[in-house]
Amino acid sequence: MITIKNLSKSYGKNNILKGINLSFEKGNIYGVVGKNGSGKTTLFNCIAGIGTYDGSIDSEFEDLKNHVGLLETNPVFLSRITGWEYLKLLCAARKVSTENFETQNIFELPLEQYAETYSTGMKKKLAFMAILLQKNDVFILDEPFNGVDIQSNILMTAIIEELKKLNKIVIISSHVFSTLSKICDRIYLLKEGKIEKSVSKEKYAELENEMIQDIVQNKIDVINL
Repeated sequence: MITIKNLSKSYGKNNILKGINLSFEKGNIYGVVGKNGSGKTTLFNCIAGIGTYDGSIDSEFEDLKNHVGLLETNPVFLSRITGWEYLKLLCAARKVSTENFETQNIFELPLEQYAETYSTGMKKKLAFMAILLQKNDVFILDEPFNGVDIQSNILMTAIIEELKKLNKIVIISSHVFSTLSKICDRIYLLKEGKIEKSVSKEKYAELENEMIQDIVQNKIDVINL
């Protein structure tokens, strides 16, 4: 279990997160939704142990960051490192010994090529594959479906559901609400750095309609189509 108490994060005078209180339990998939700039990525980075913050993040693990697999929205790779070398590097970081990457290459990536030459979707799939091979206990997926083809999207969704069965903690942000509504046990609405709502499955449709109204409002009329 992960317990977050009064989590706040600022960059200079810009207060990004404002007293976040959350808990995440094993064997559950959690969705985090909100507009761009609402603080989703900052929240994920804090949980993953990237940077400092005020408040506390507690878990059953001695050092939580060593059990978290973070999939960034736009994964970045070292120059002149092949896909195979990247997988090897991340597995070594978790002391996972494996050389069987070709057999485990479920996305059929060209592992002999430099990762920086991959397309956006291929980079996302390589980074996802790496955190899976690490055997992490917590998976934080920041917009995992962006730029990924439909076949891989289906496979990634099935893998996420399997992680739930394996009693992992999975936290996902996505602008594709329909996907989250199918797989998440609970969805949190993050607005201006605060948790605006915590919603269970039976109220997902209500949350989606509320978000649509908030996004659309009078903007269609304003643009004068």
